[in-house]
Amino acid sequence: MGRHKSYRLPPFVPLDKRMLLHSPEWRDLGSSAKVLYMQIKAKHTGSNNGQIRLYYSELKGMMADKTISRAFKQLEAKGWICREKIGGEHRWVNDIRLTGKYDATVKDCVWLRQ
Repeated sequence: MGRHKSYRLPPFVPLDKRMLLHSPEWRDLGSSAKVLYMQIKAKHTGSNNGQIRLYYSELKGMMADKTISRAFKQLEAKGWICREKIGGEHRWVNDIRLTGKYDATVKDCVWLRQ
């Protein structure tokens, strides 16, 4: 008999299908804010919320500096993230907390209970 192959999923970023398909809050976000949110979510381990570190240099190849800044502001204004420590292009790092307001994969999601 042949050996069974071990089917392992590659690392992925969990985004709730209901959020992607049915949430008007997700549809209202701009494309750069969505990309930024996925980058933040990729660094979320489940135990580091509030201490998710994201450097501007990690986003440099994807979007311009002003676009990064606008995306951060949009995610904060809409309630998707909260920056615990605000960094910049040349100095400190951003410490970010996912609010879980609309995303069911973040612990204590409010969106599903409504």
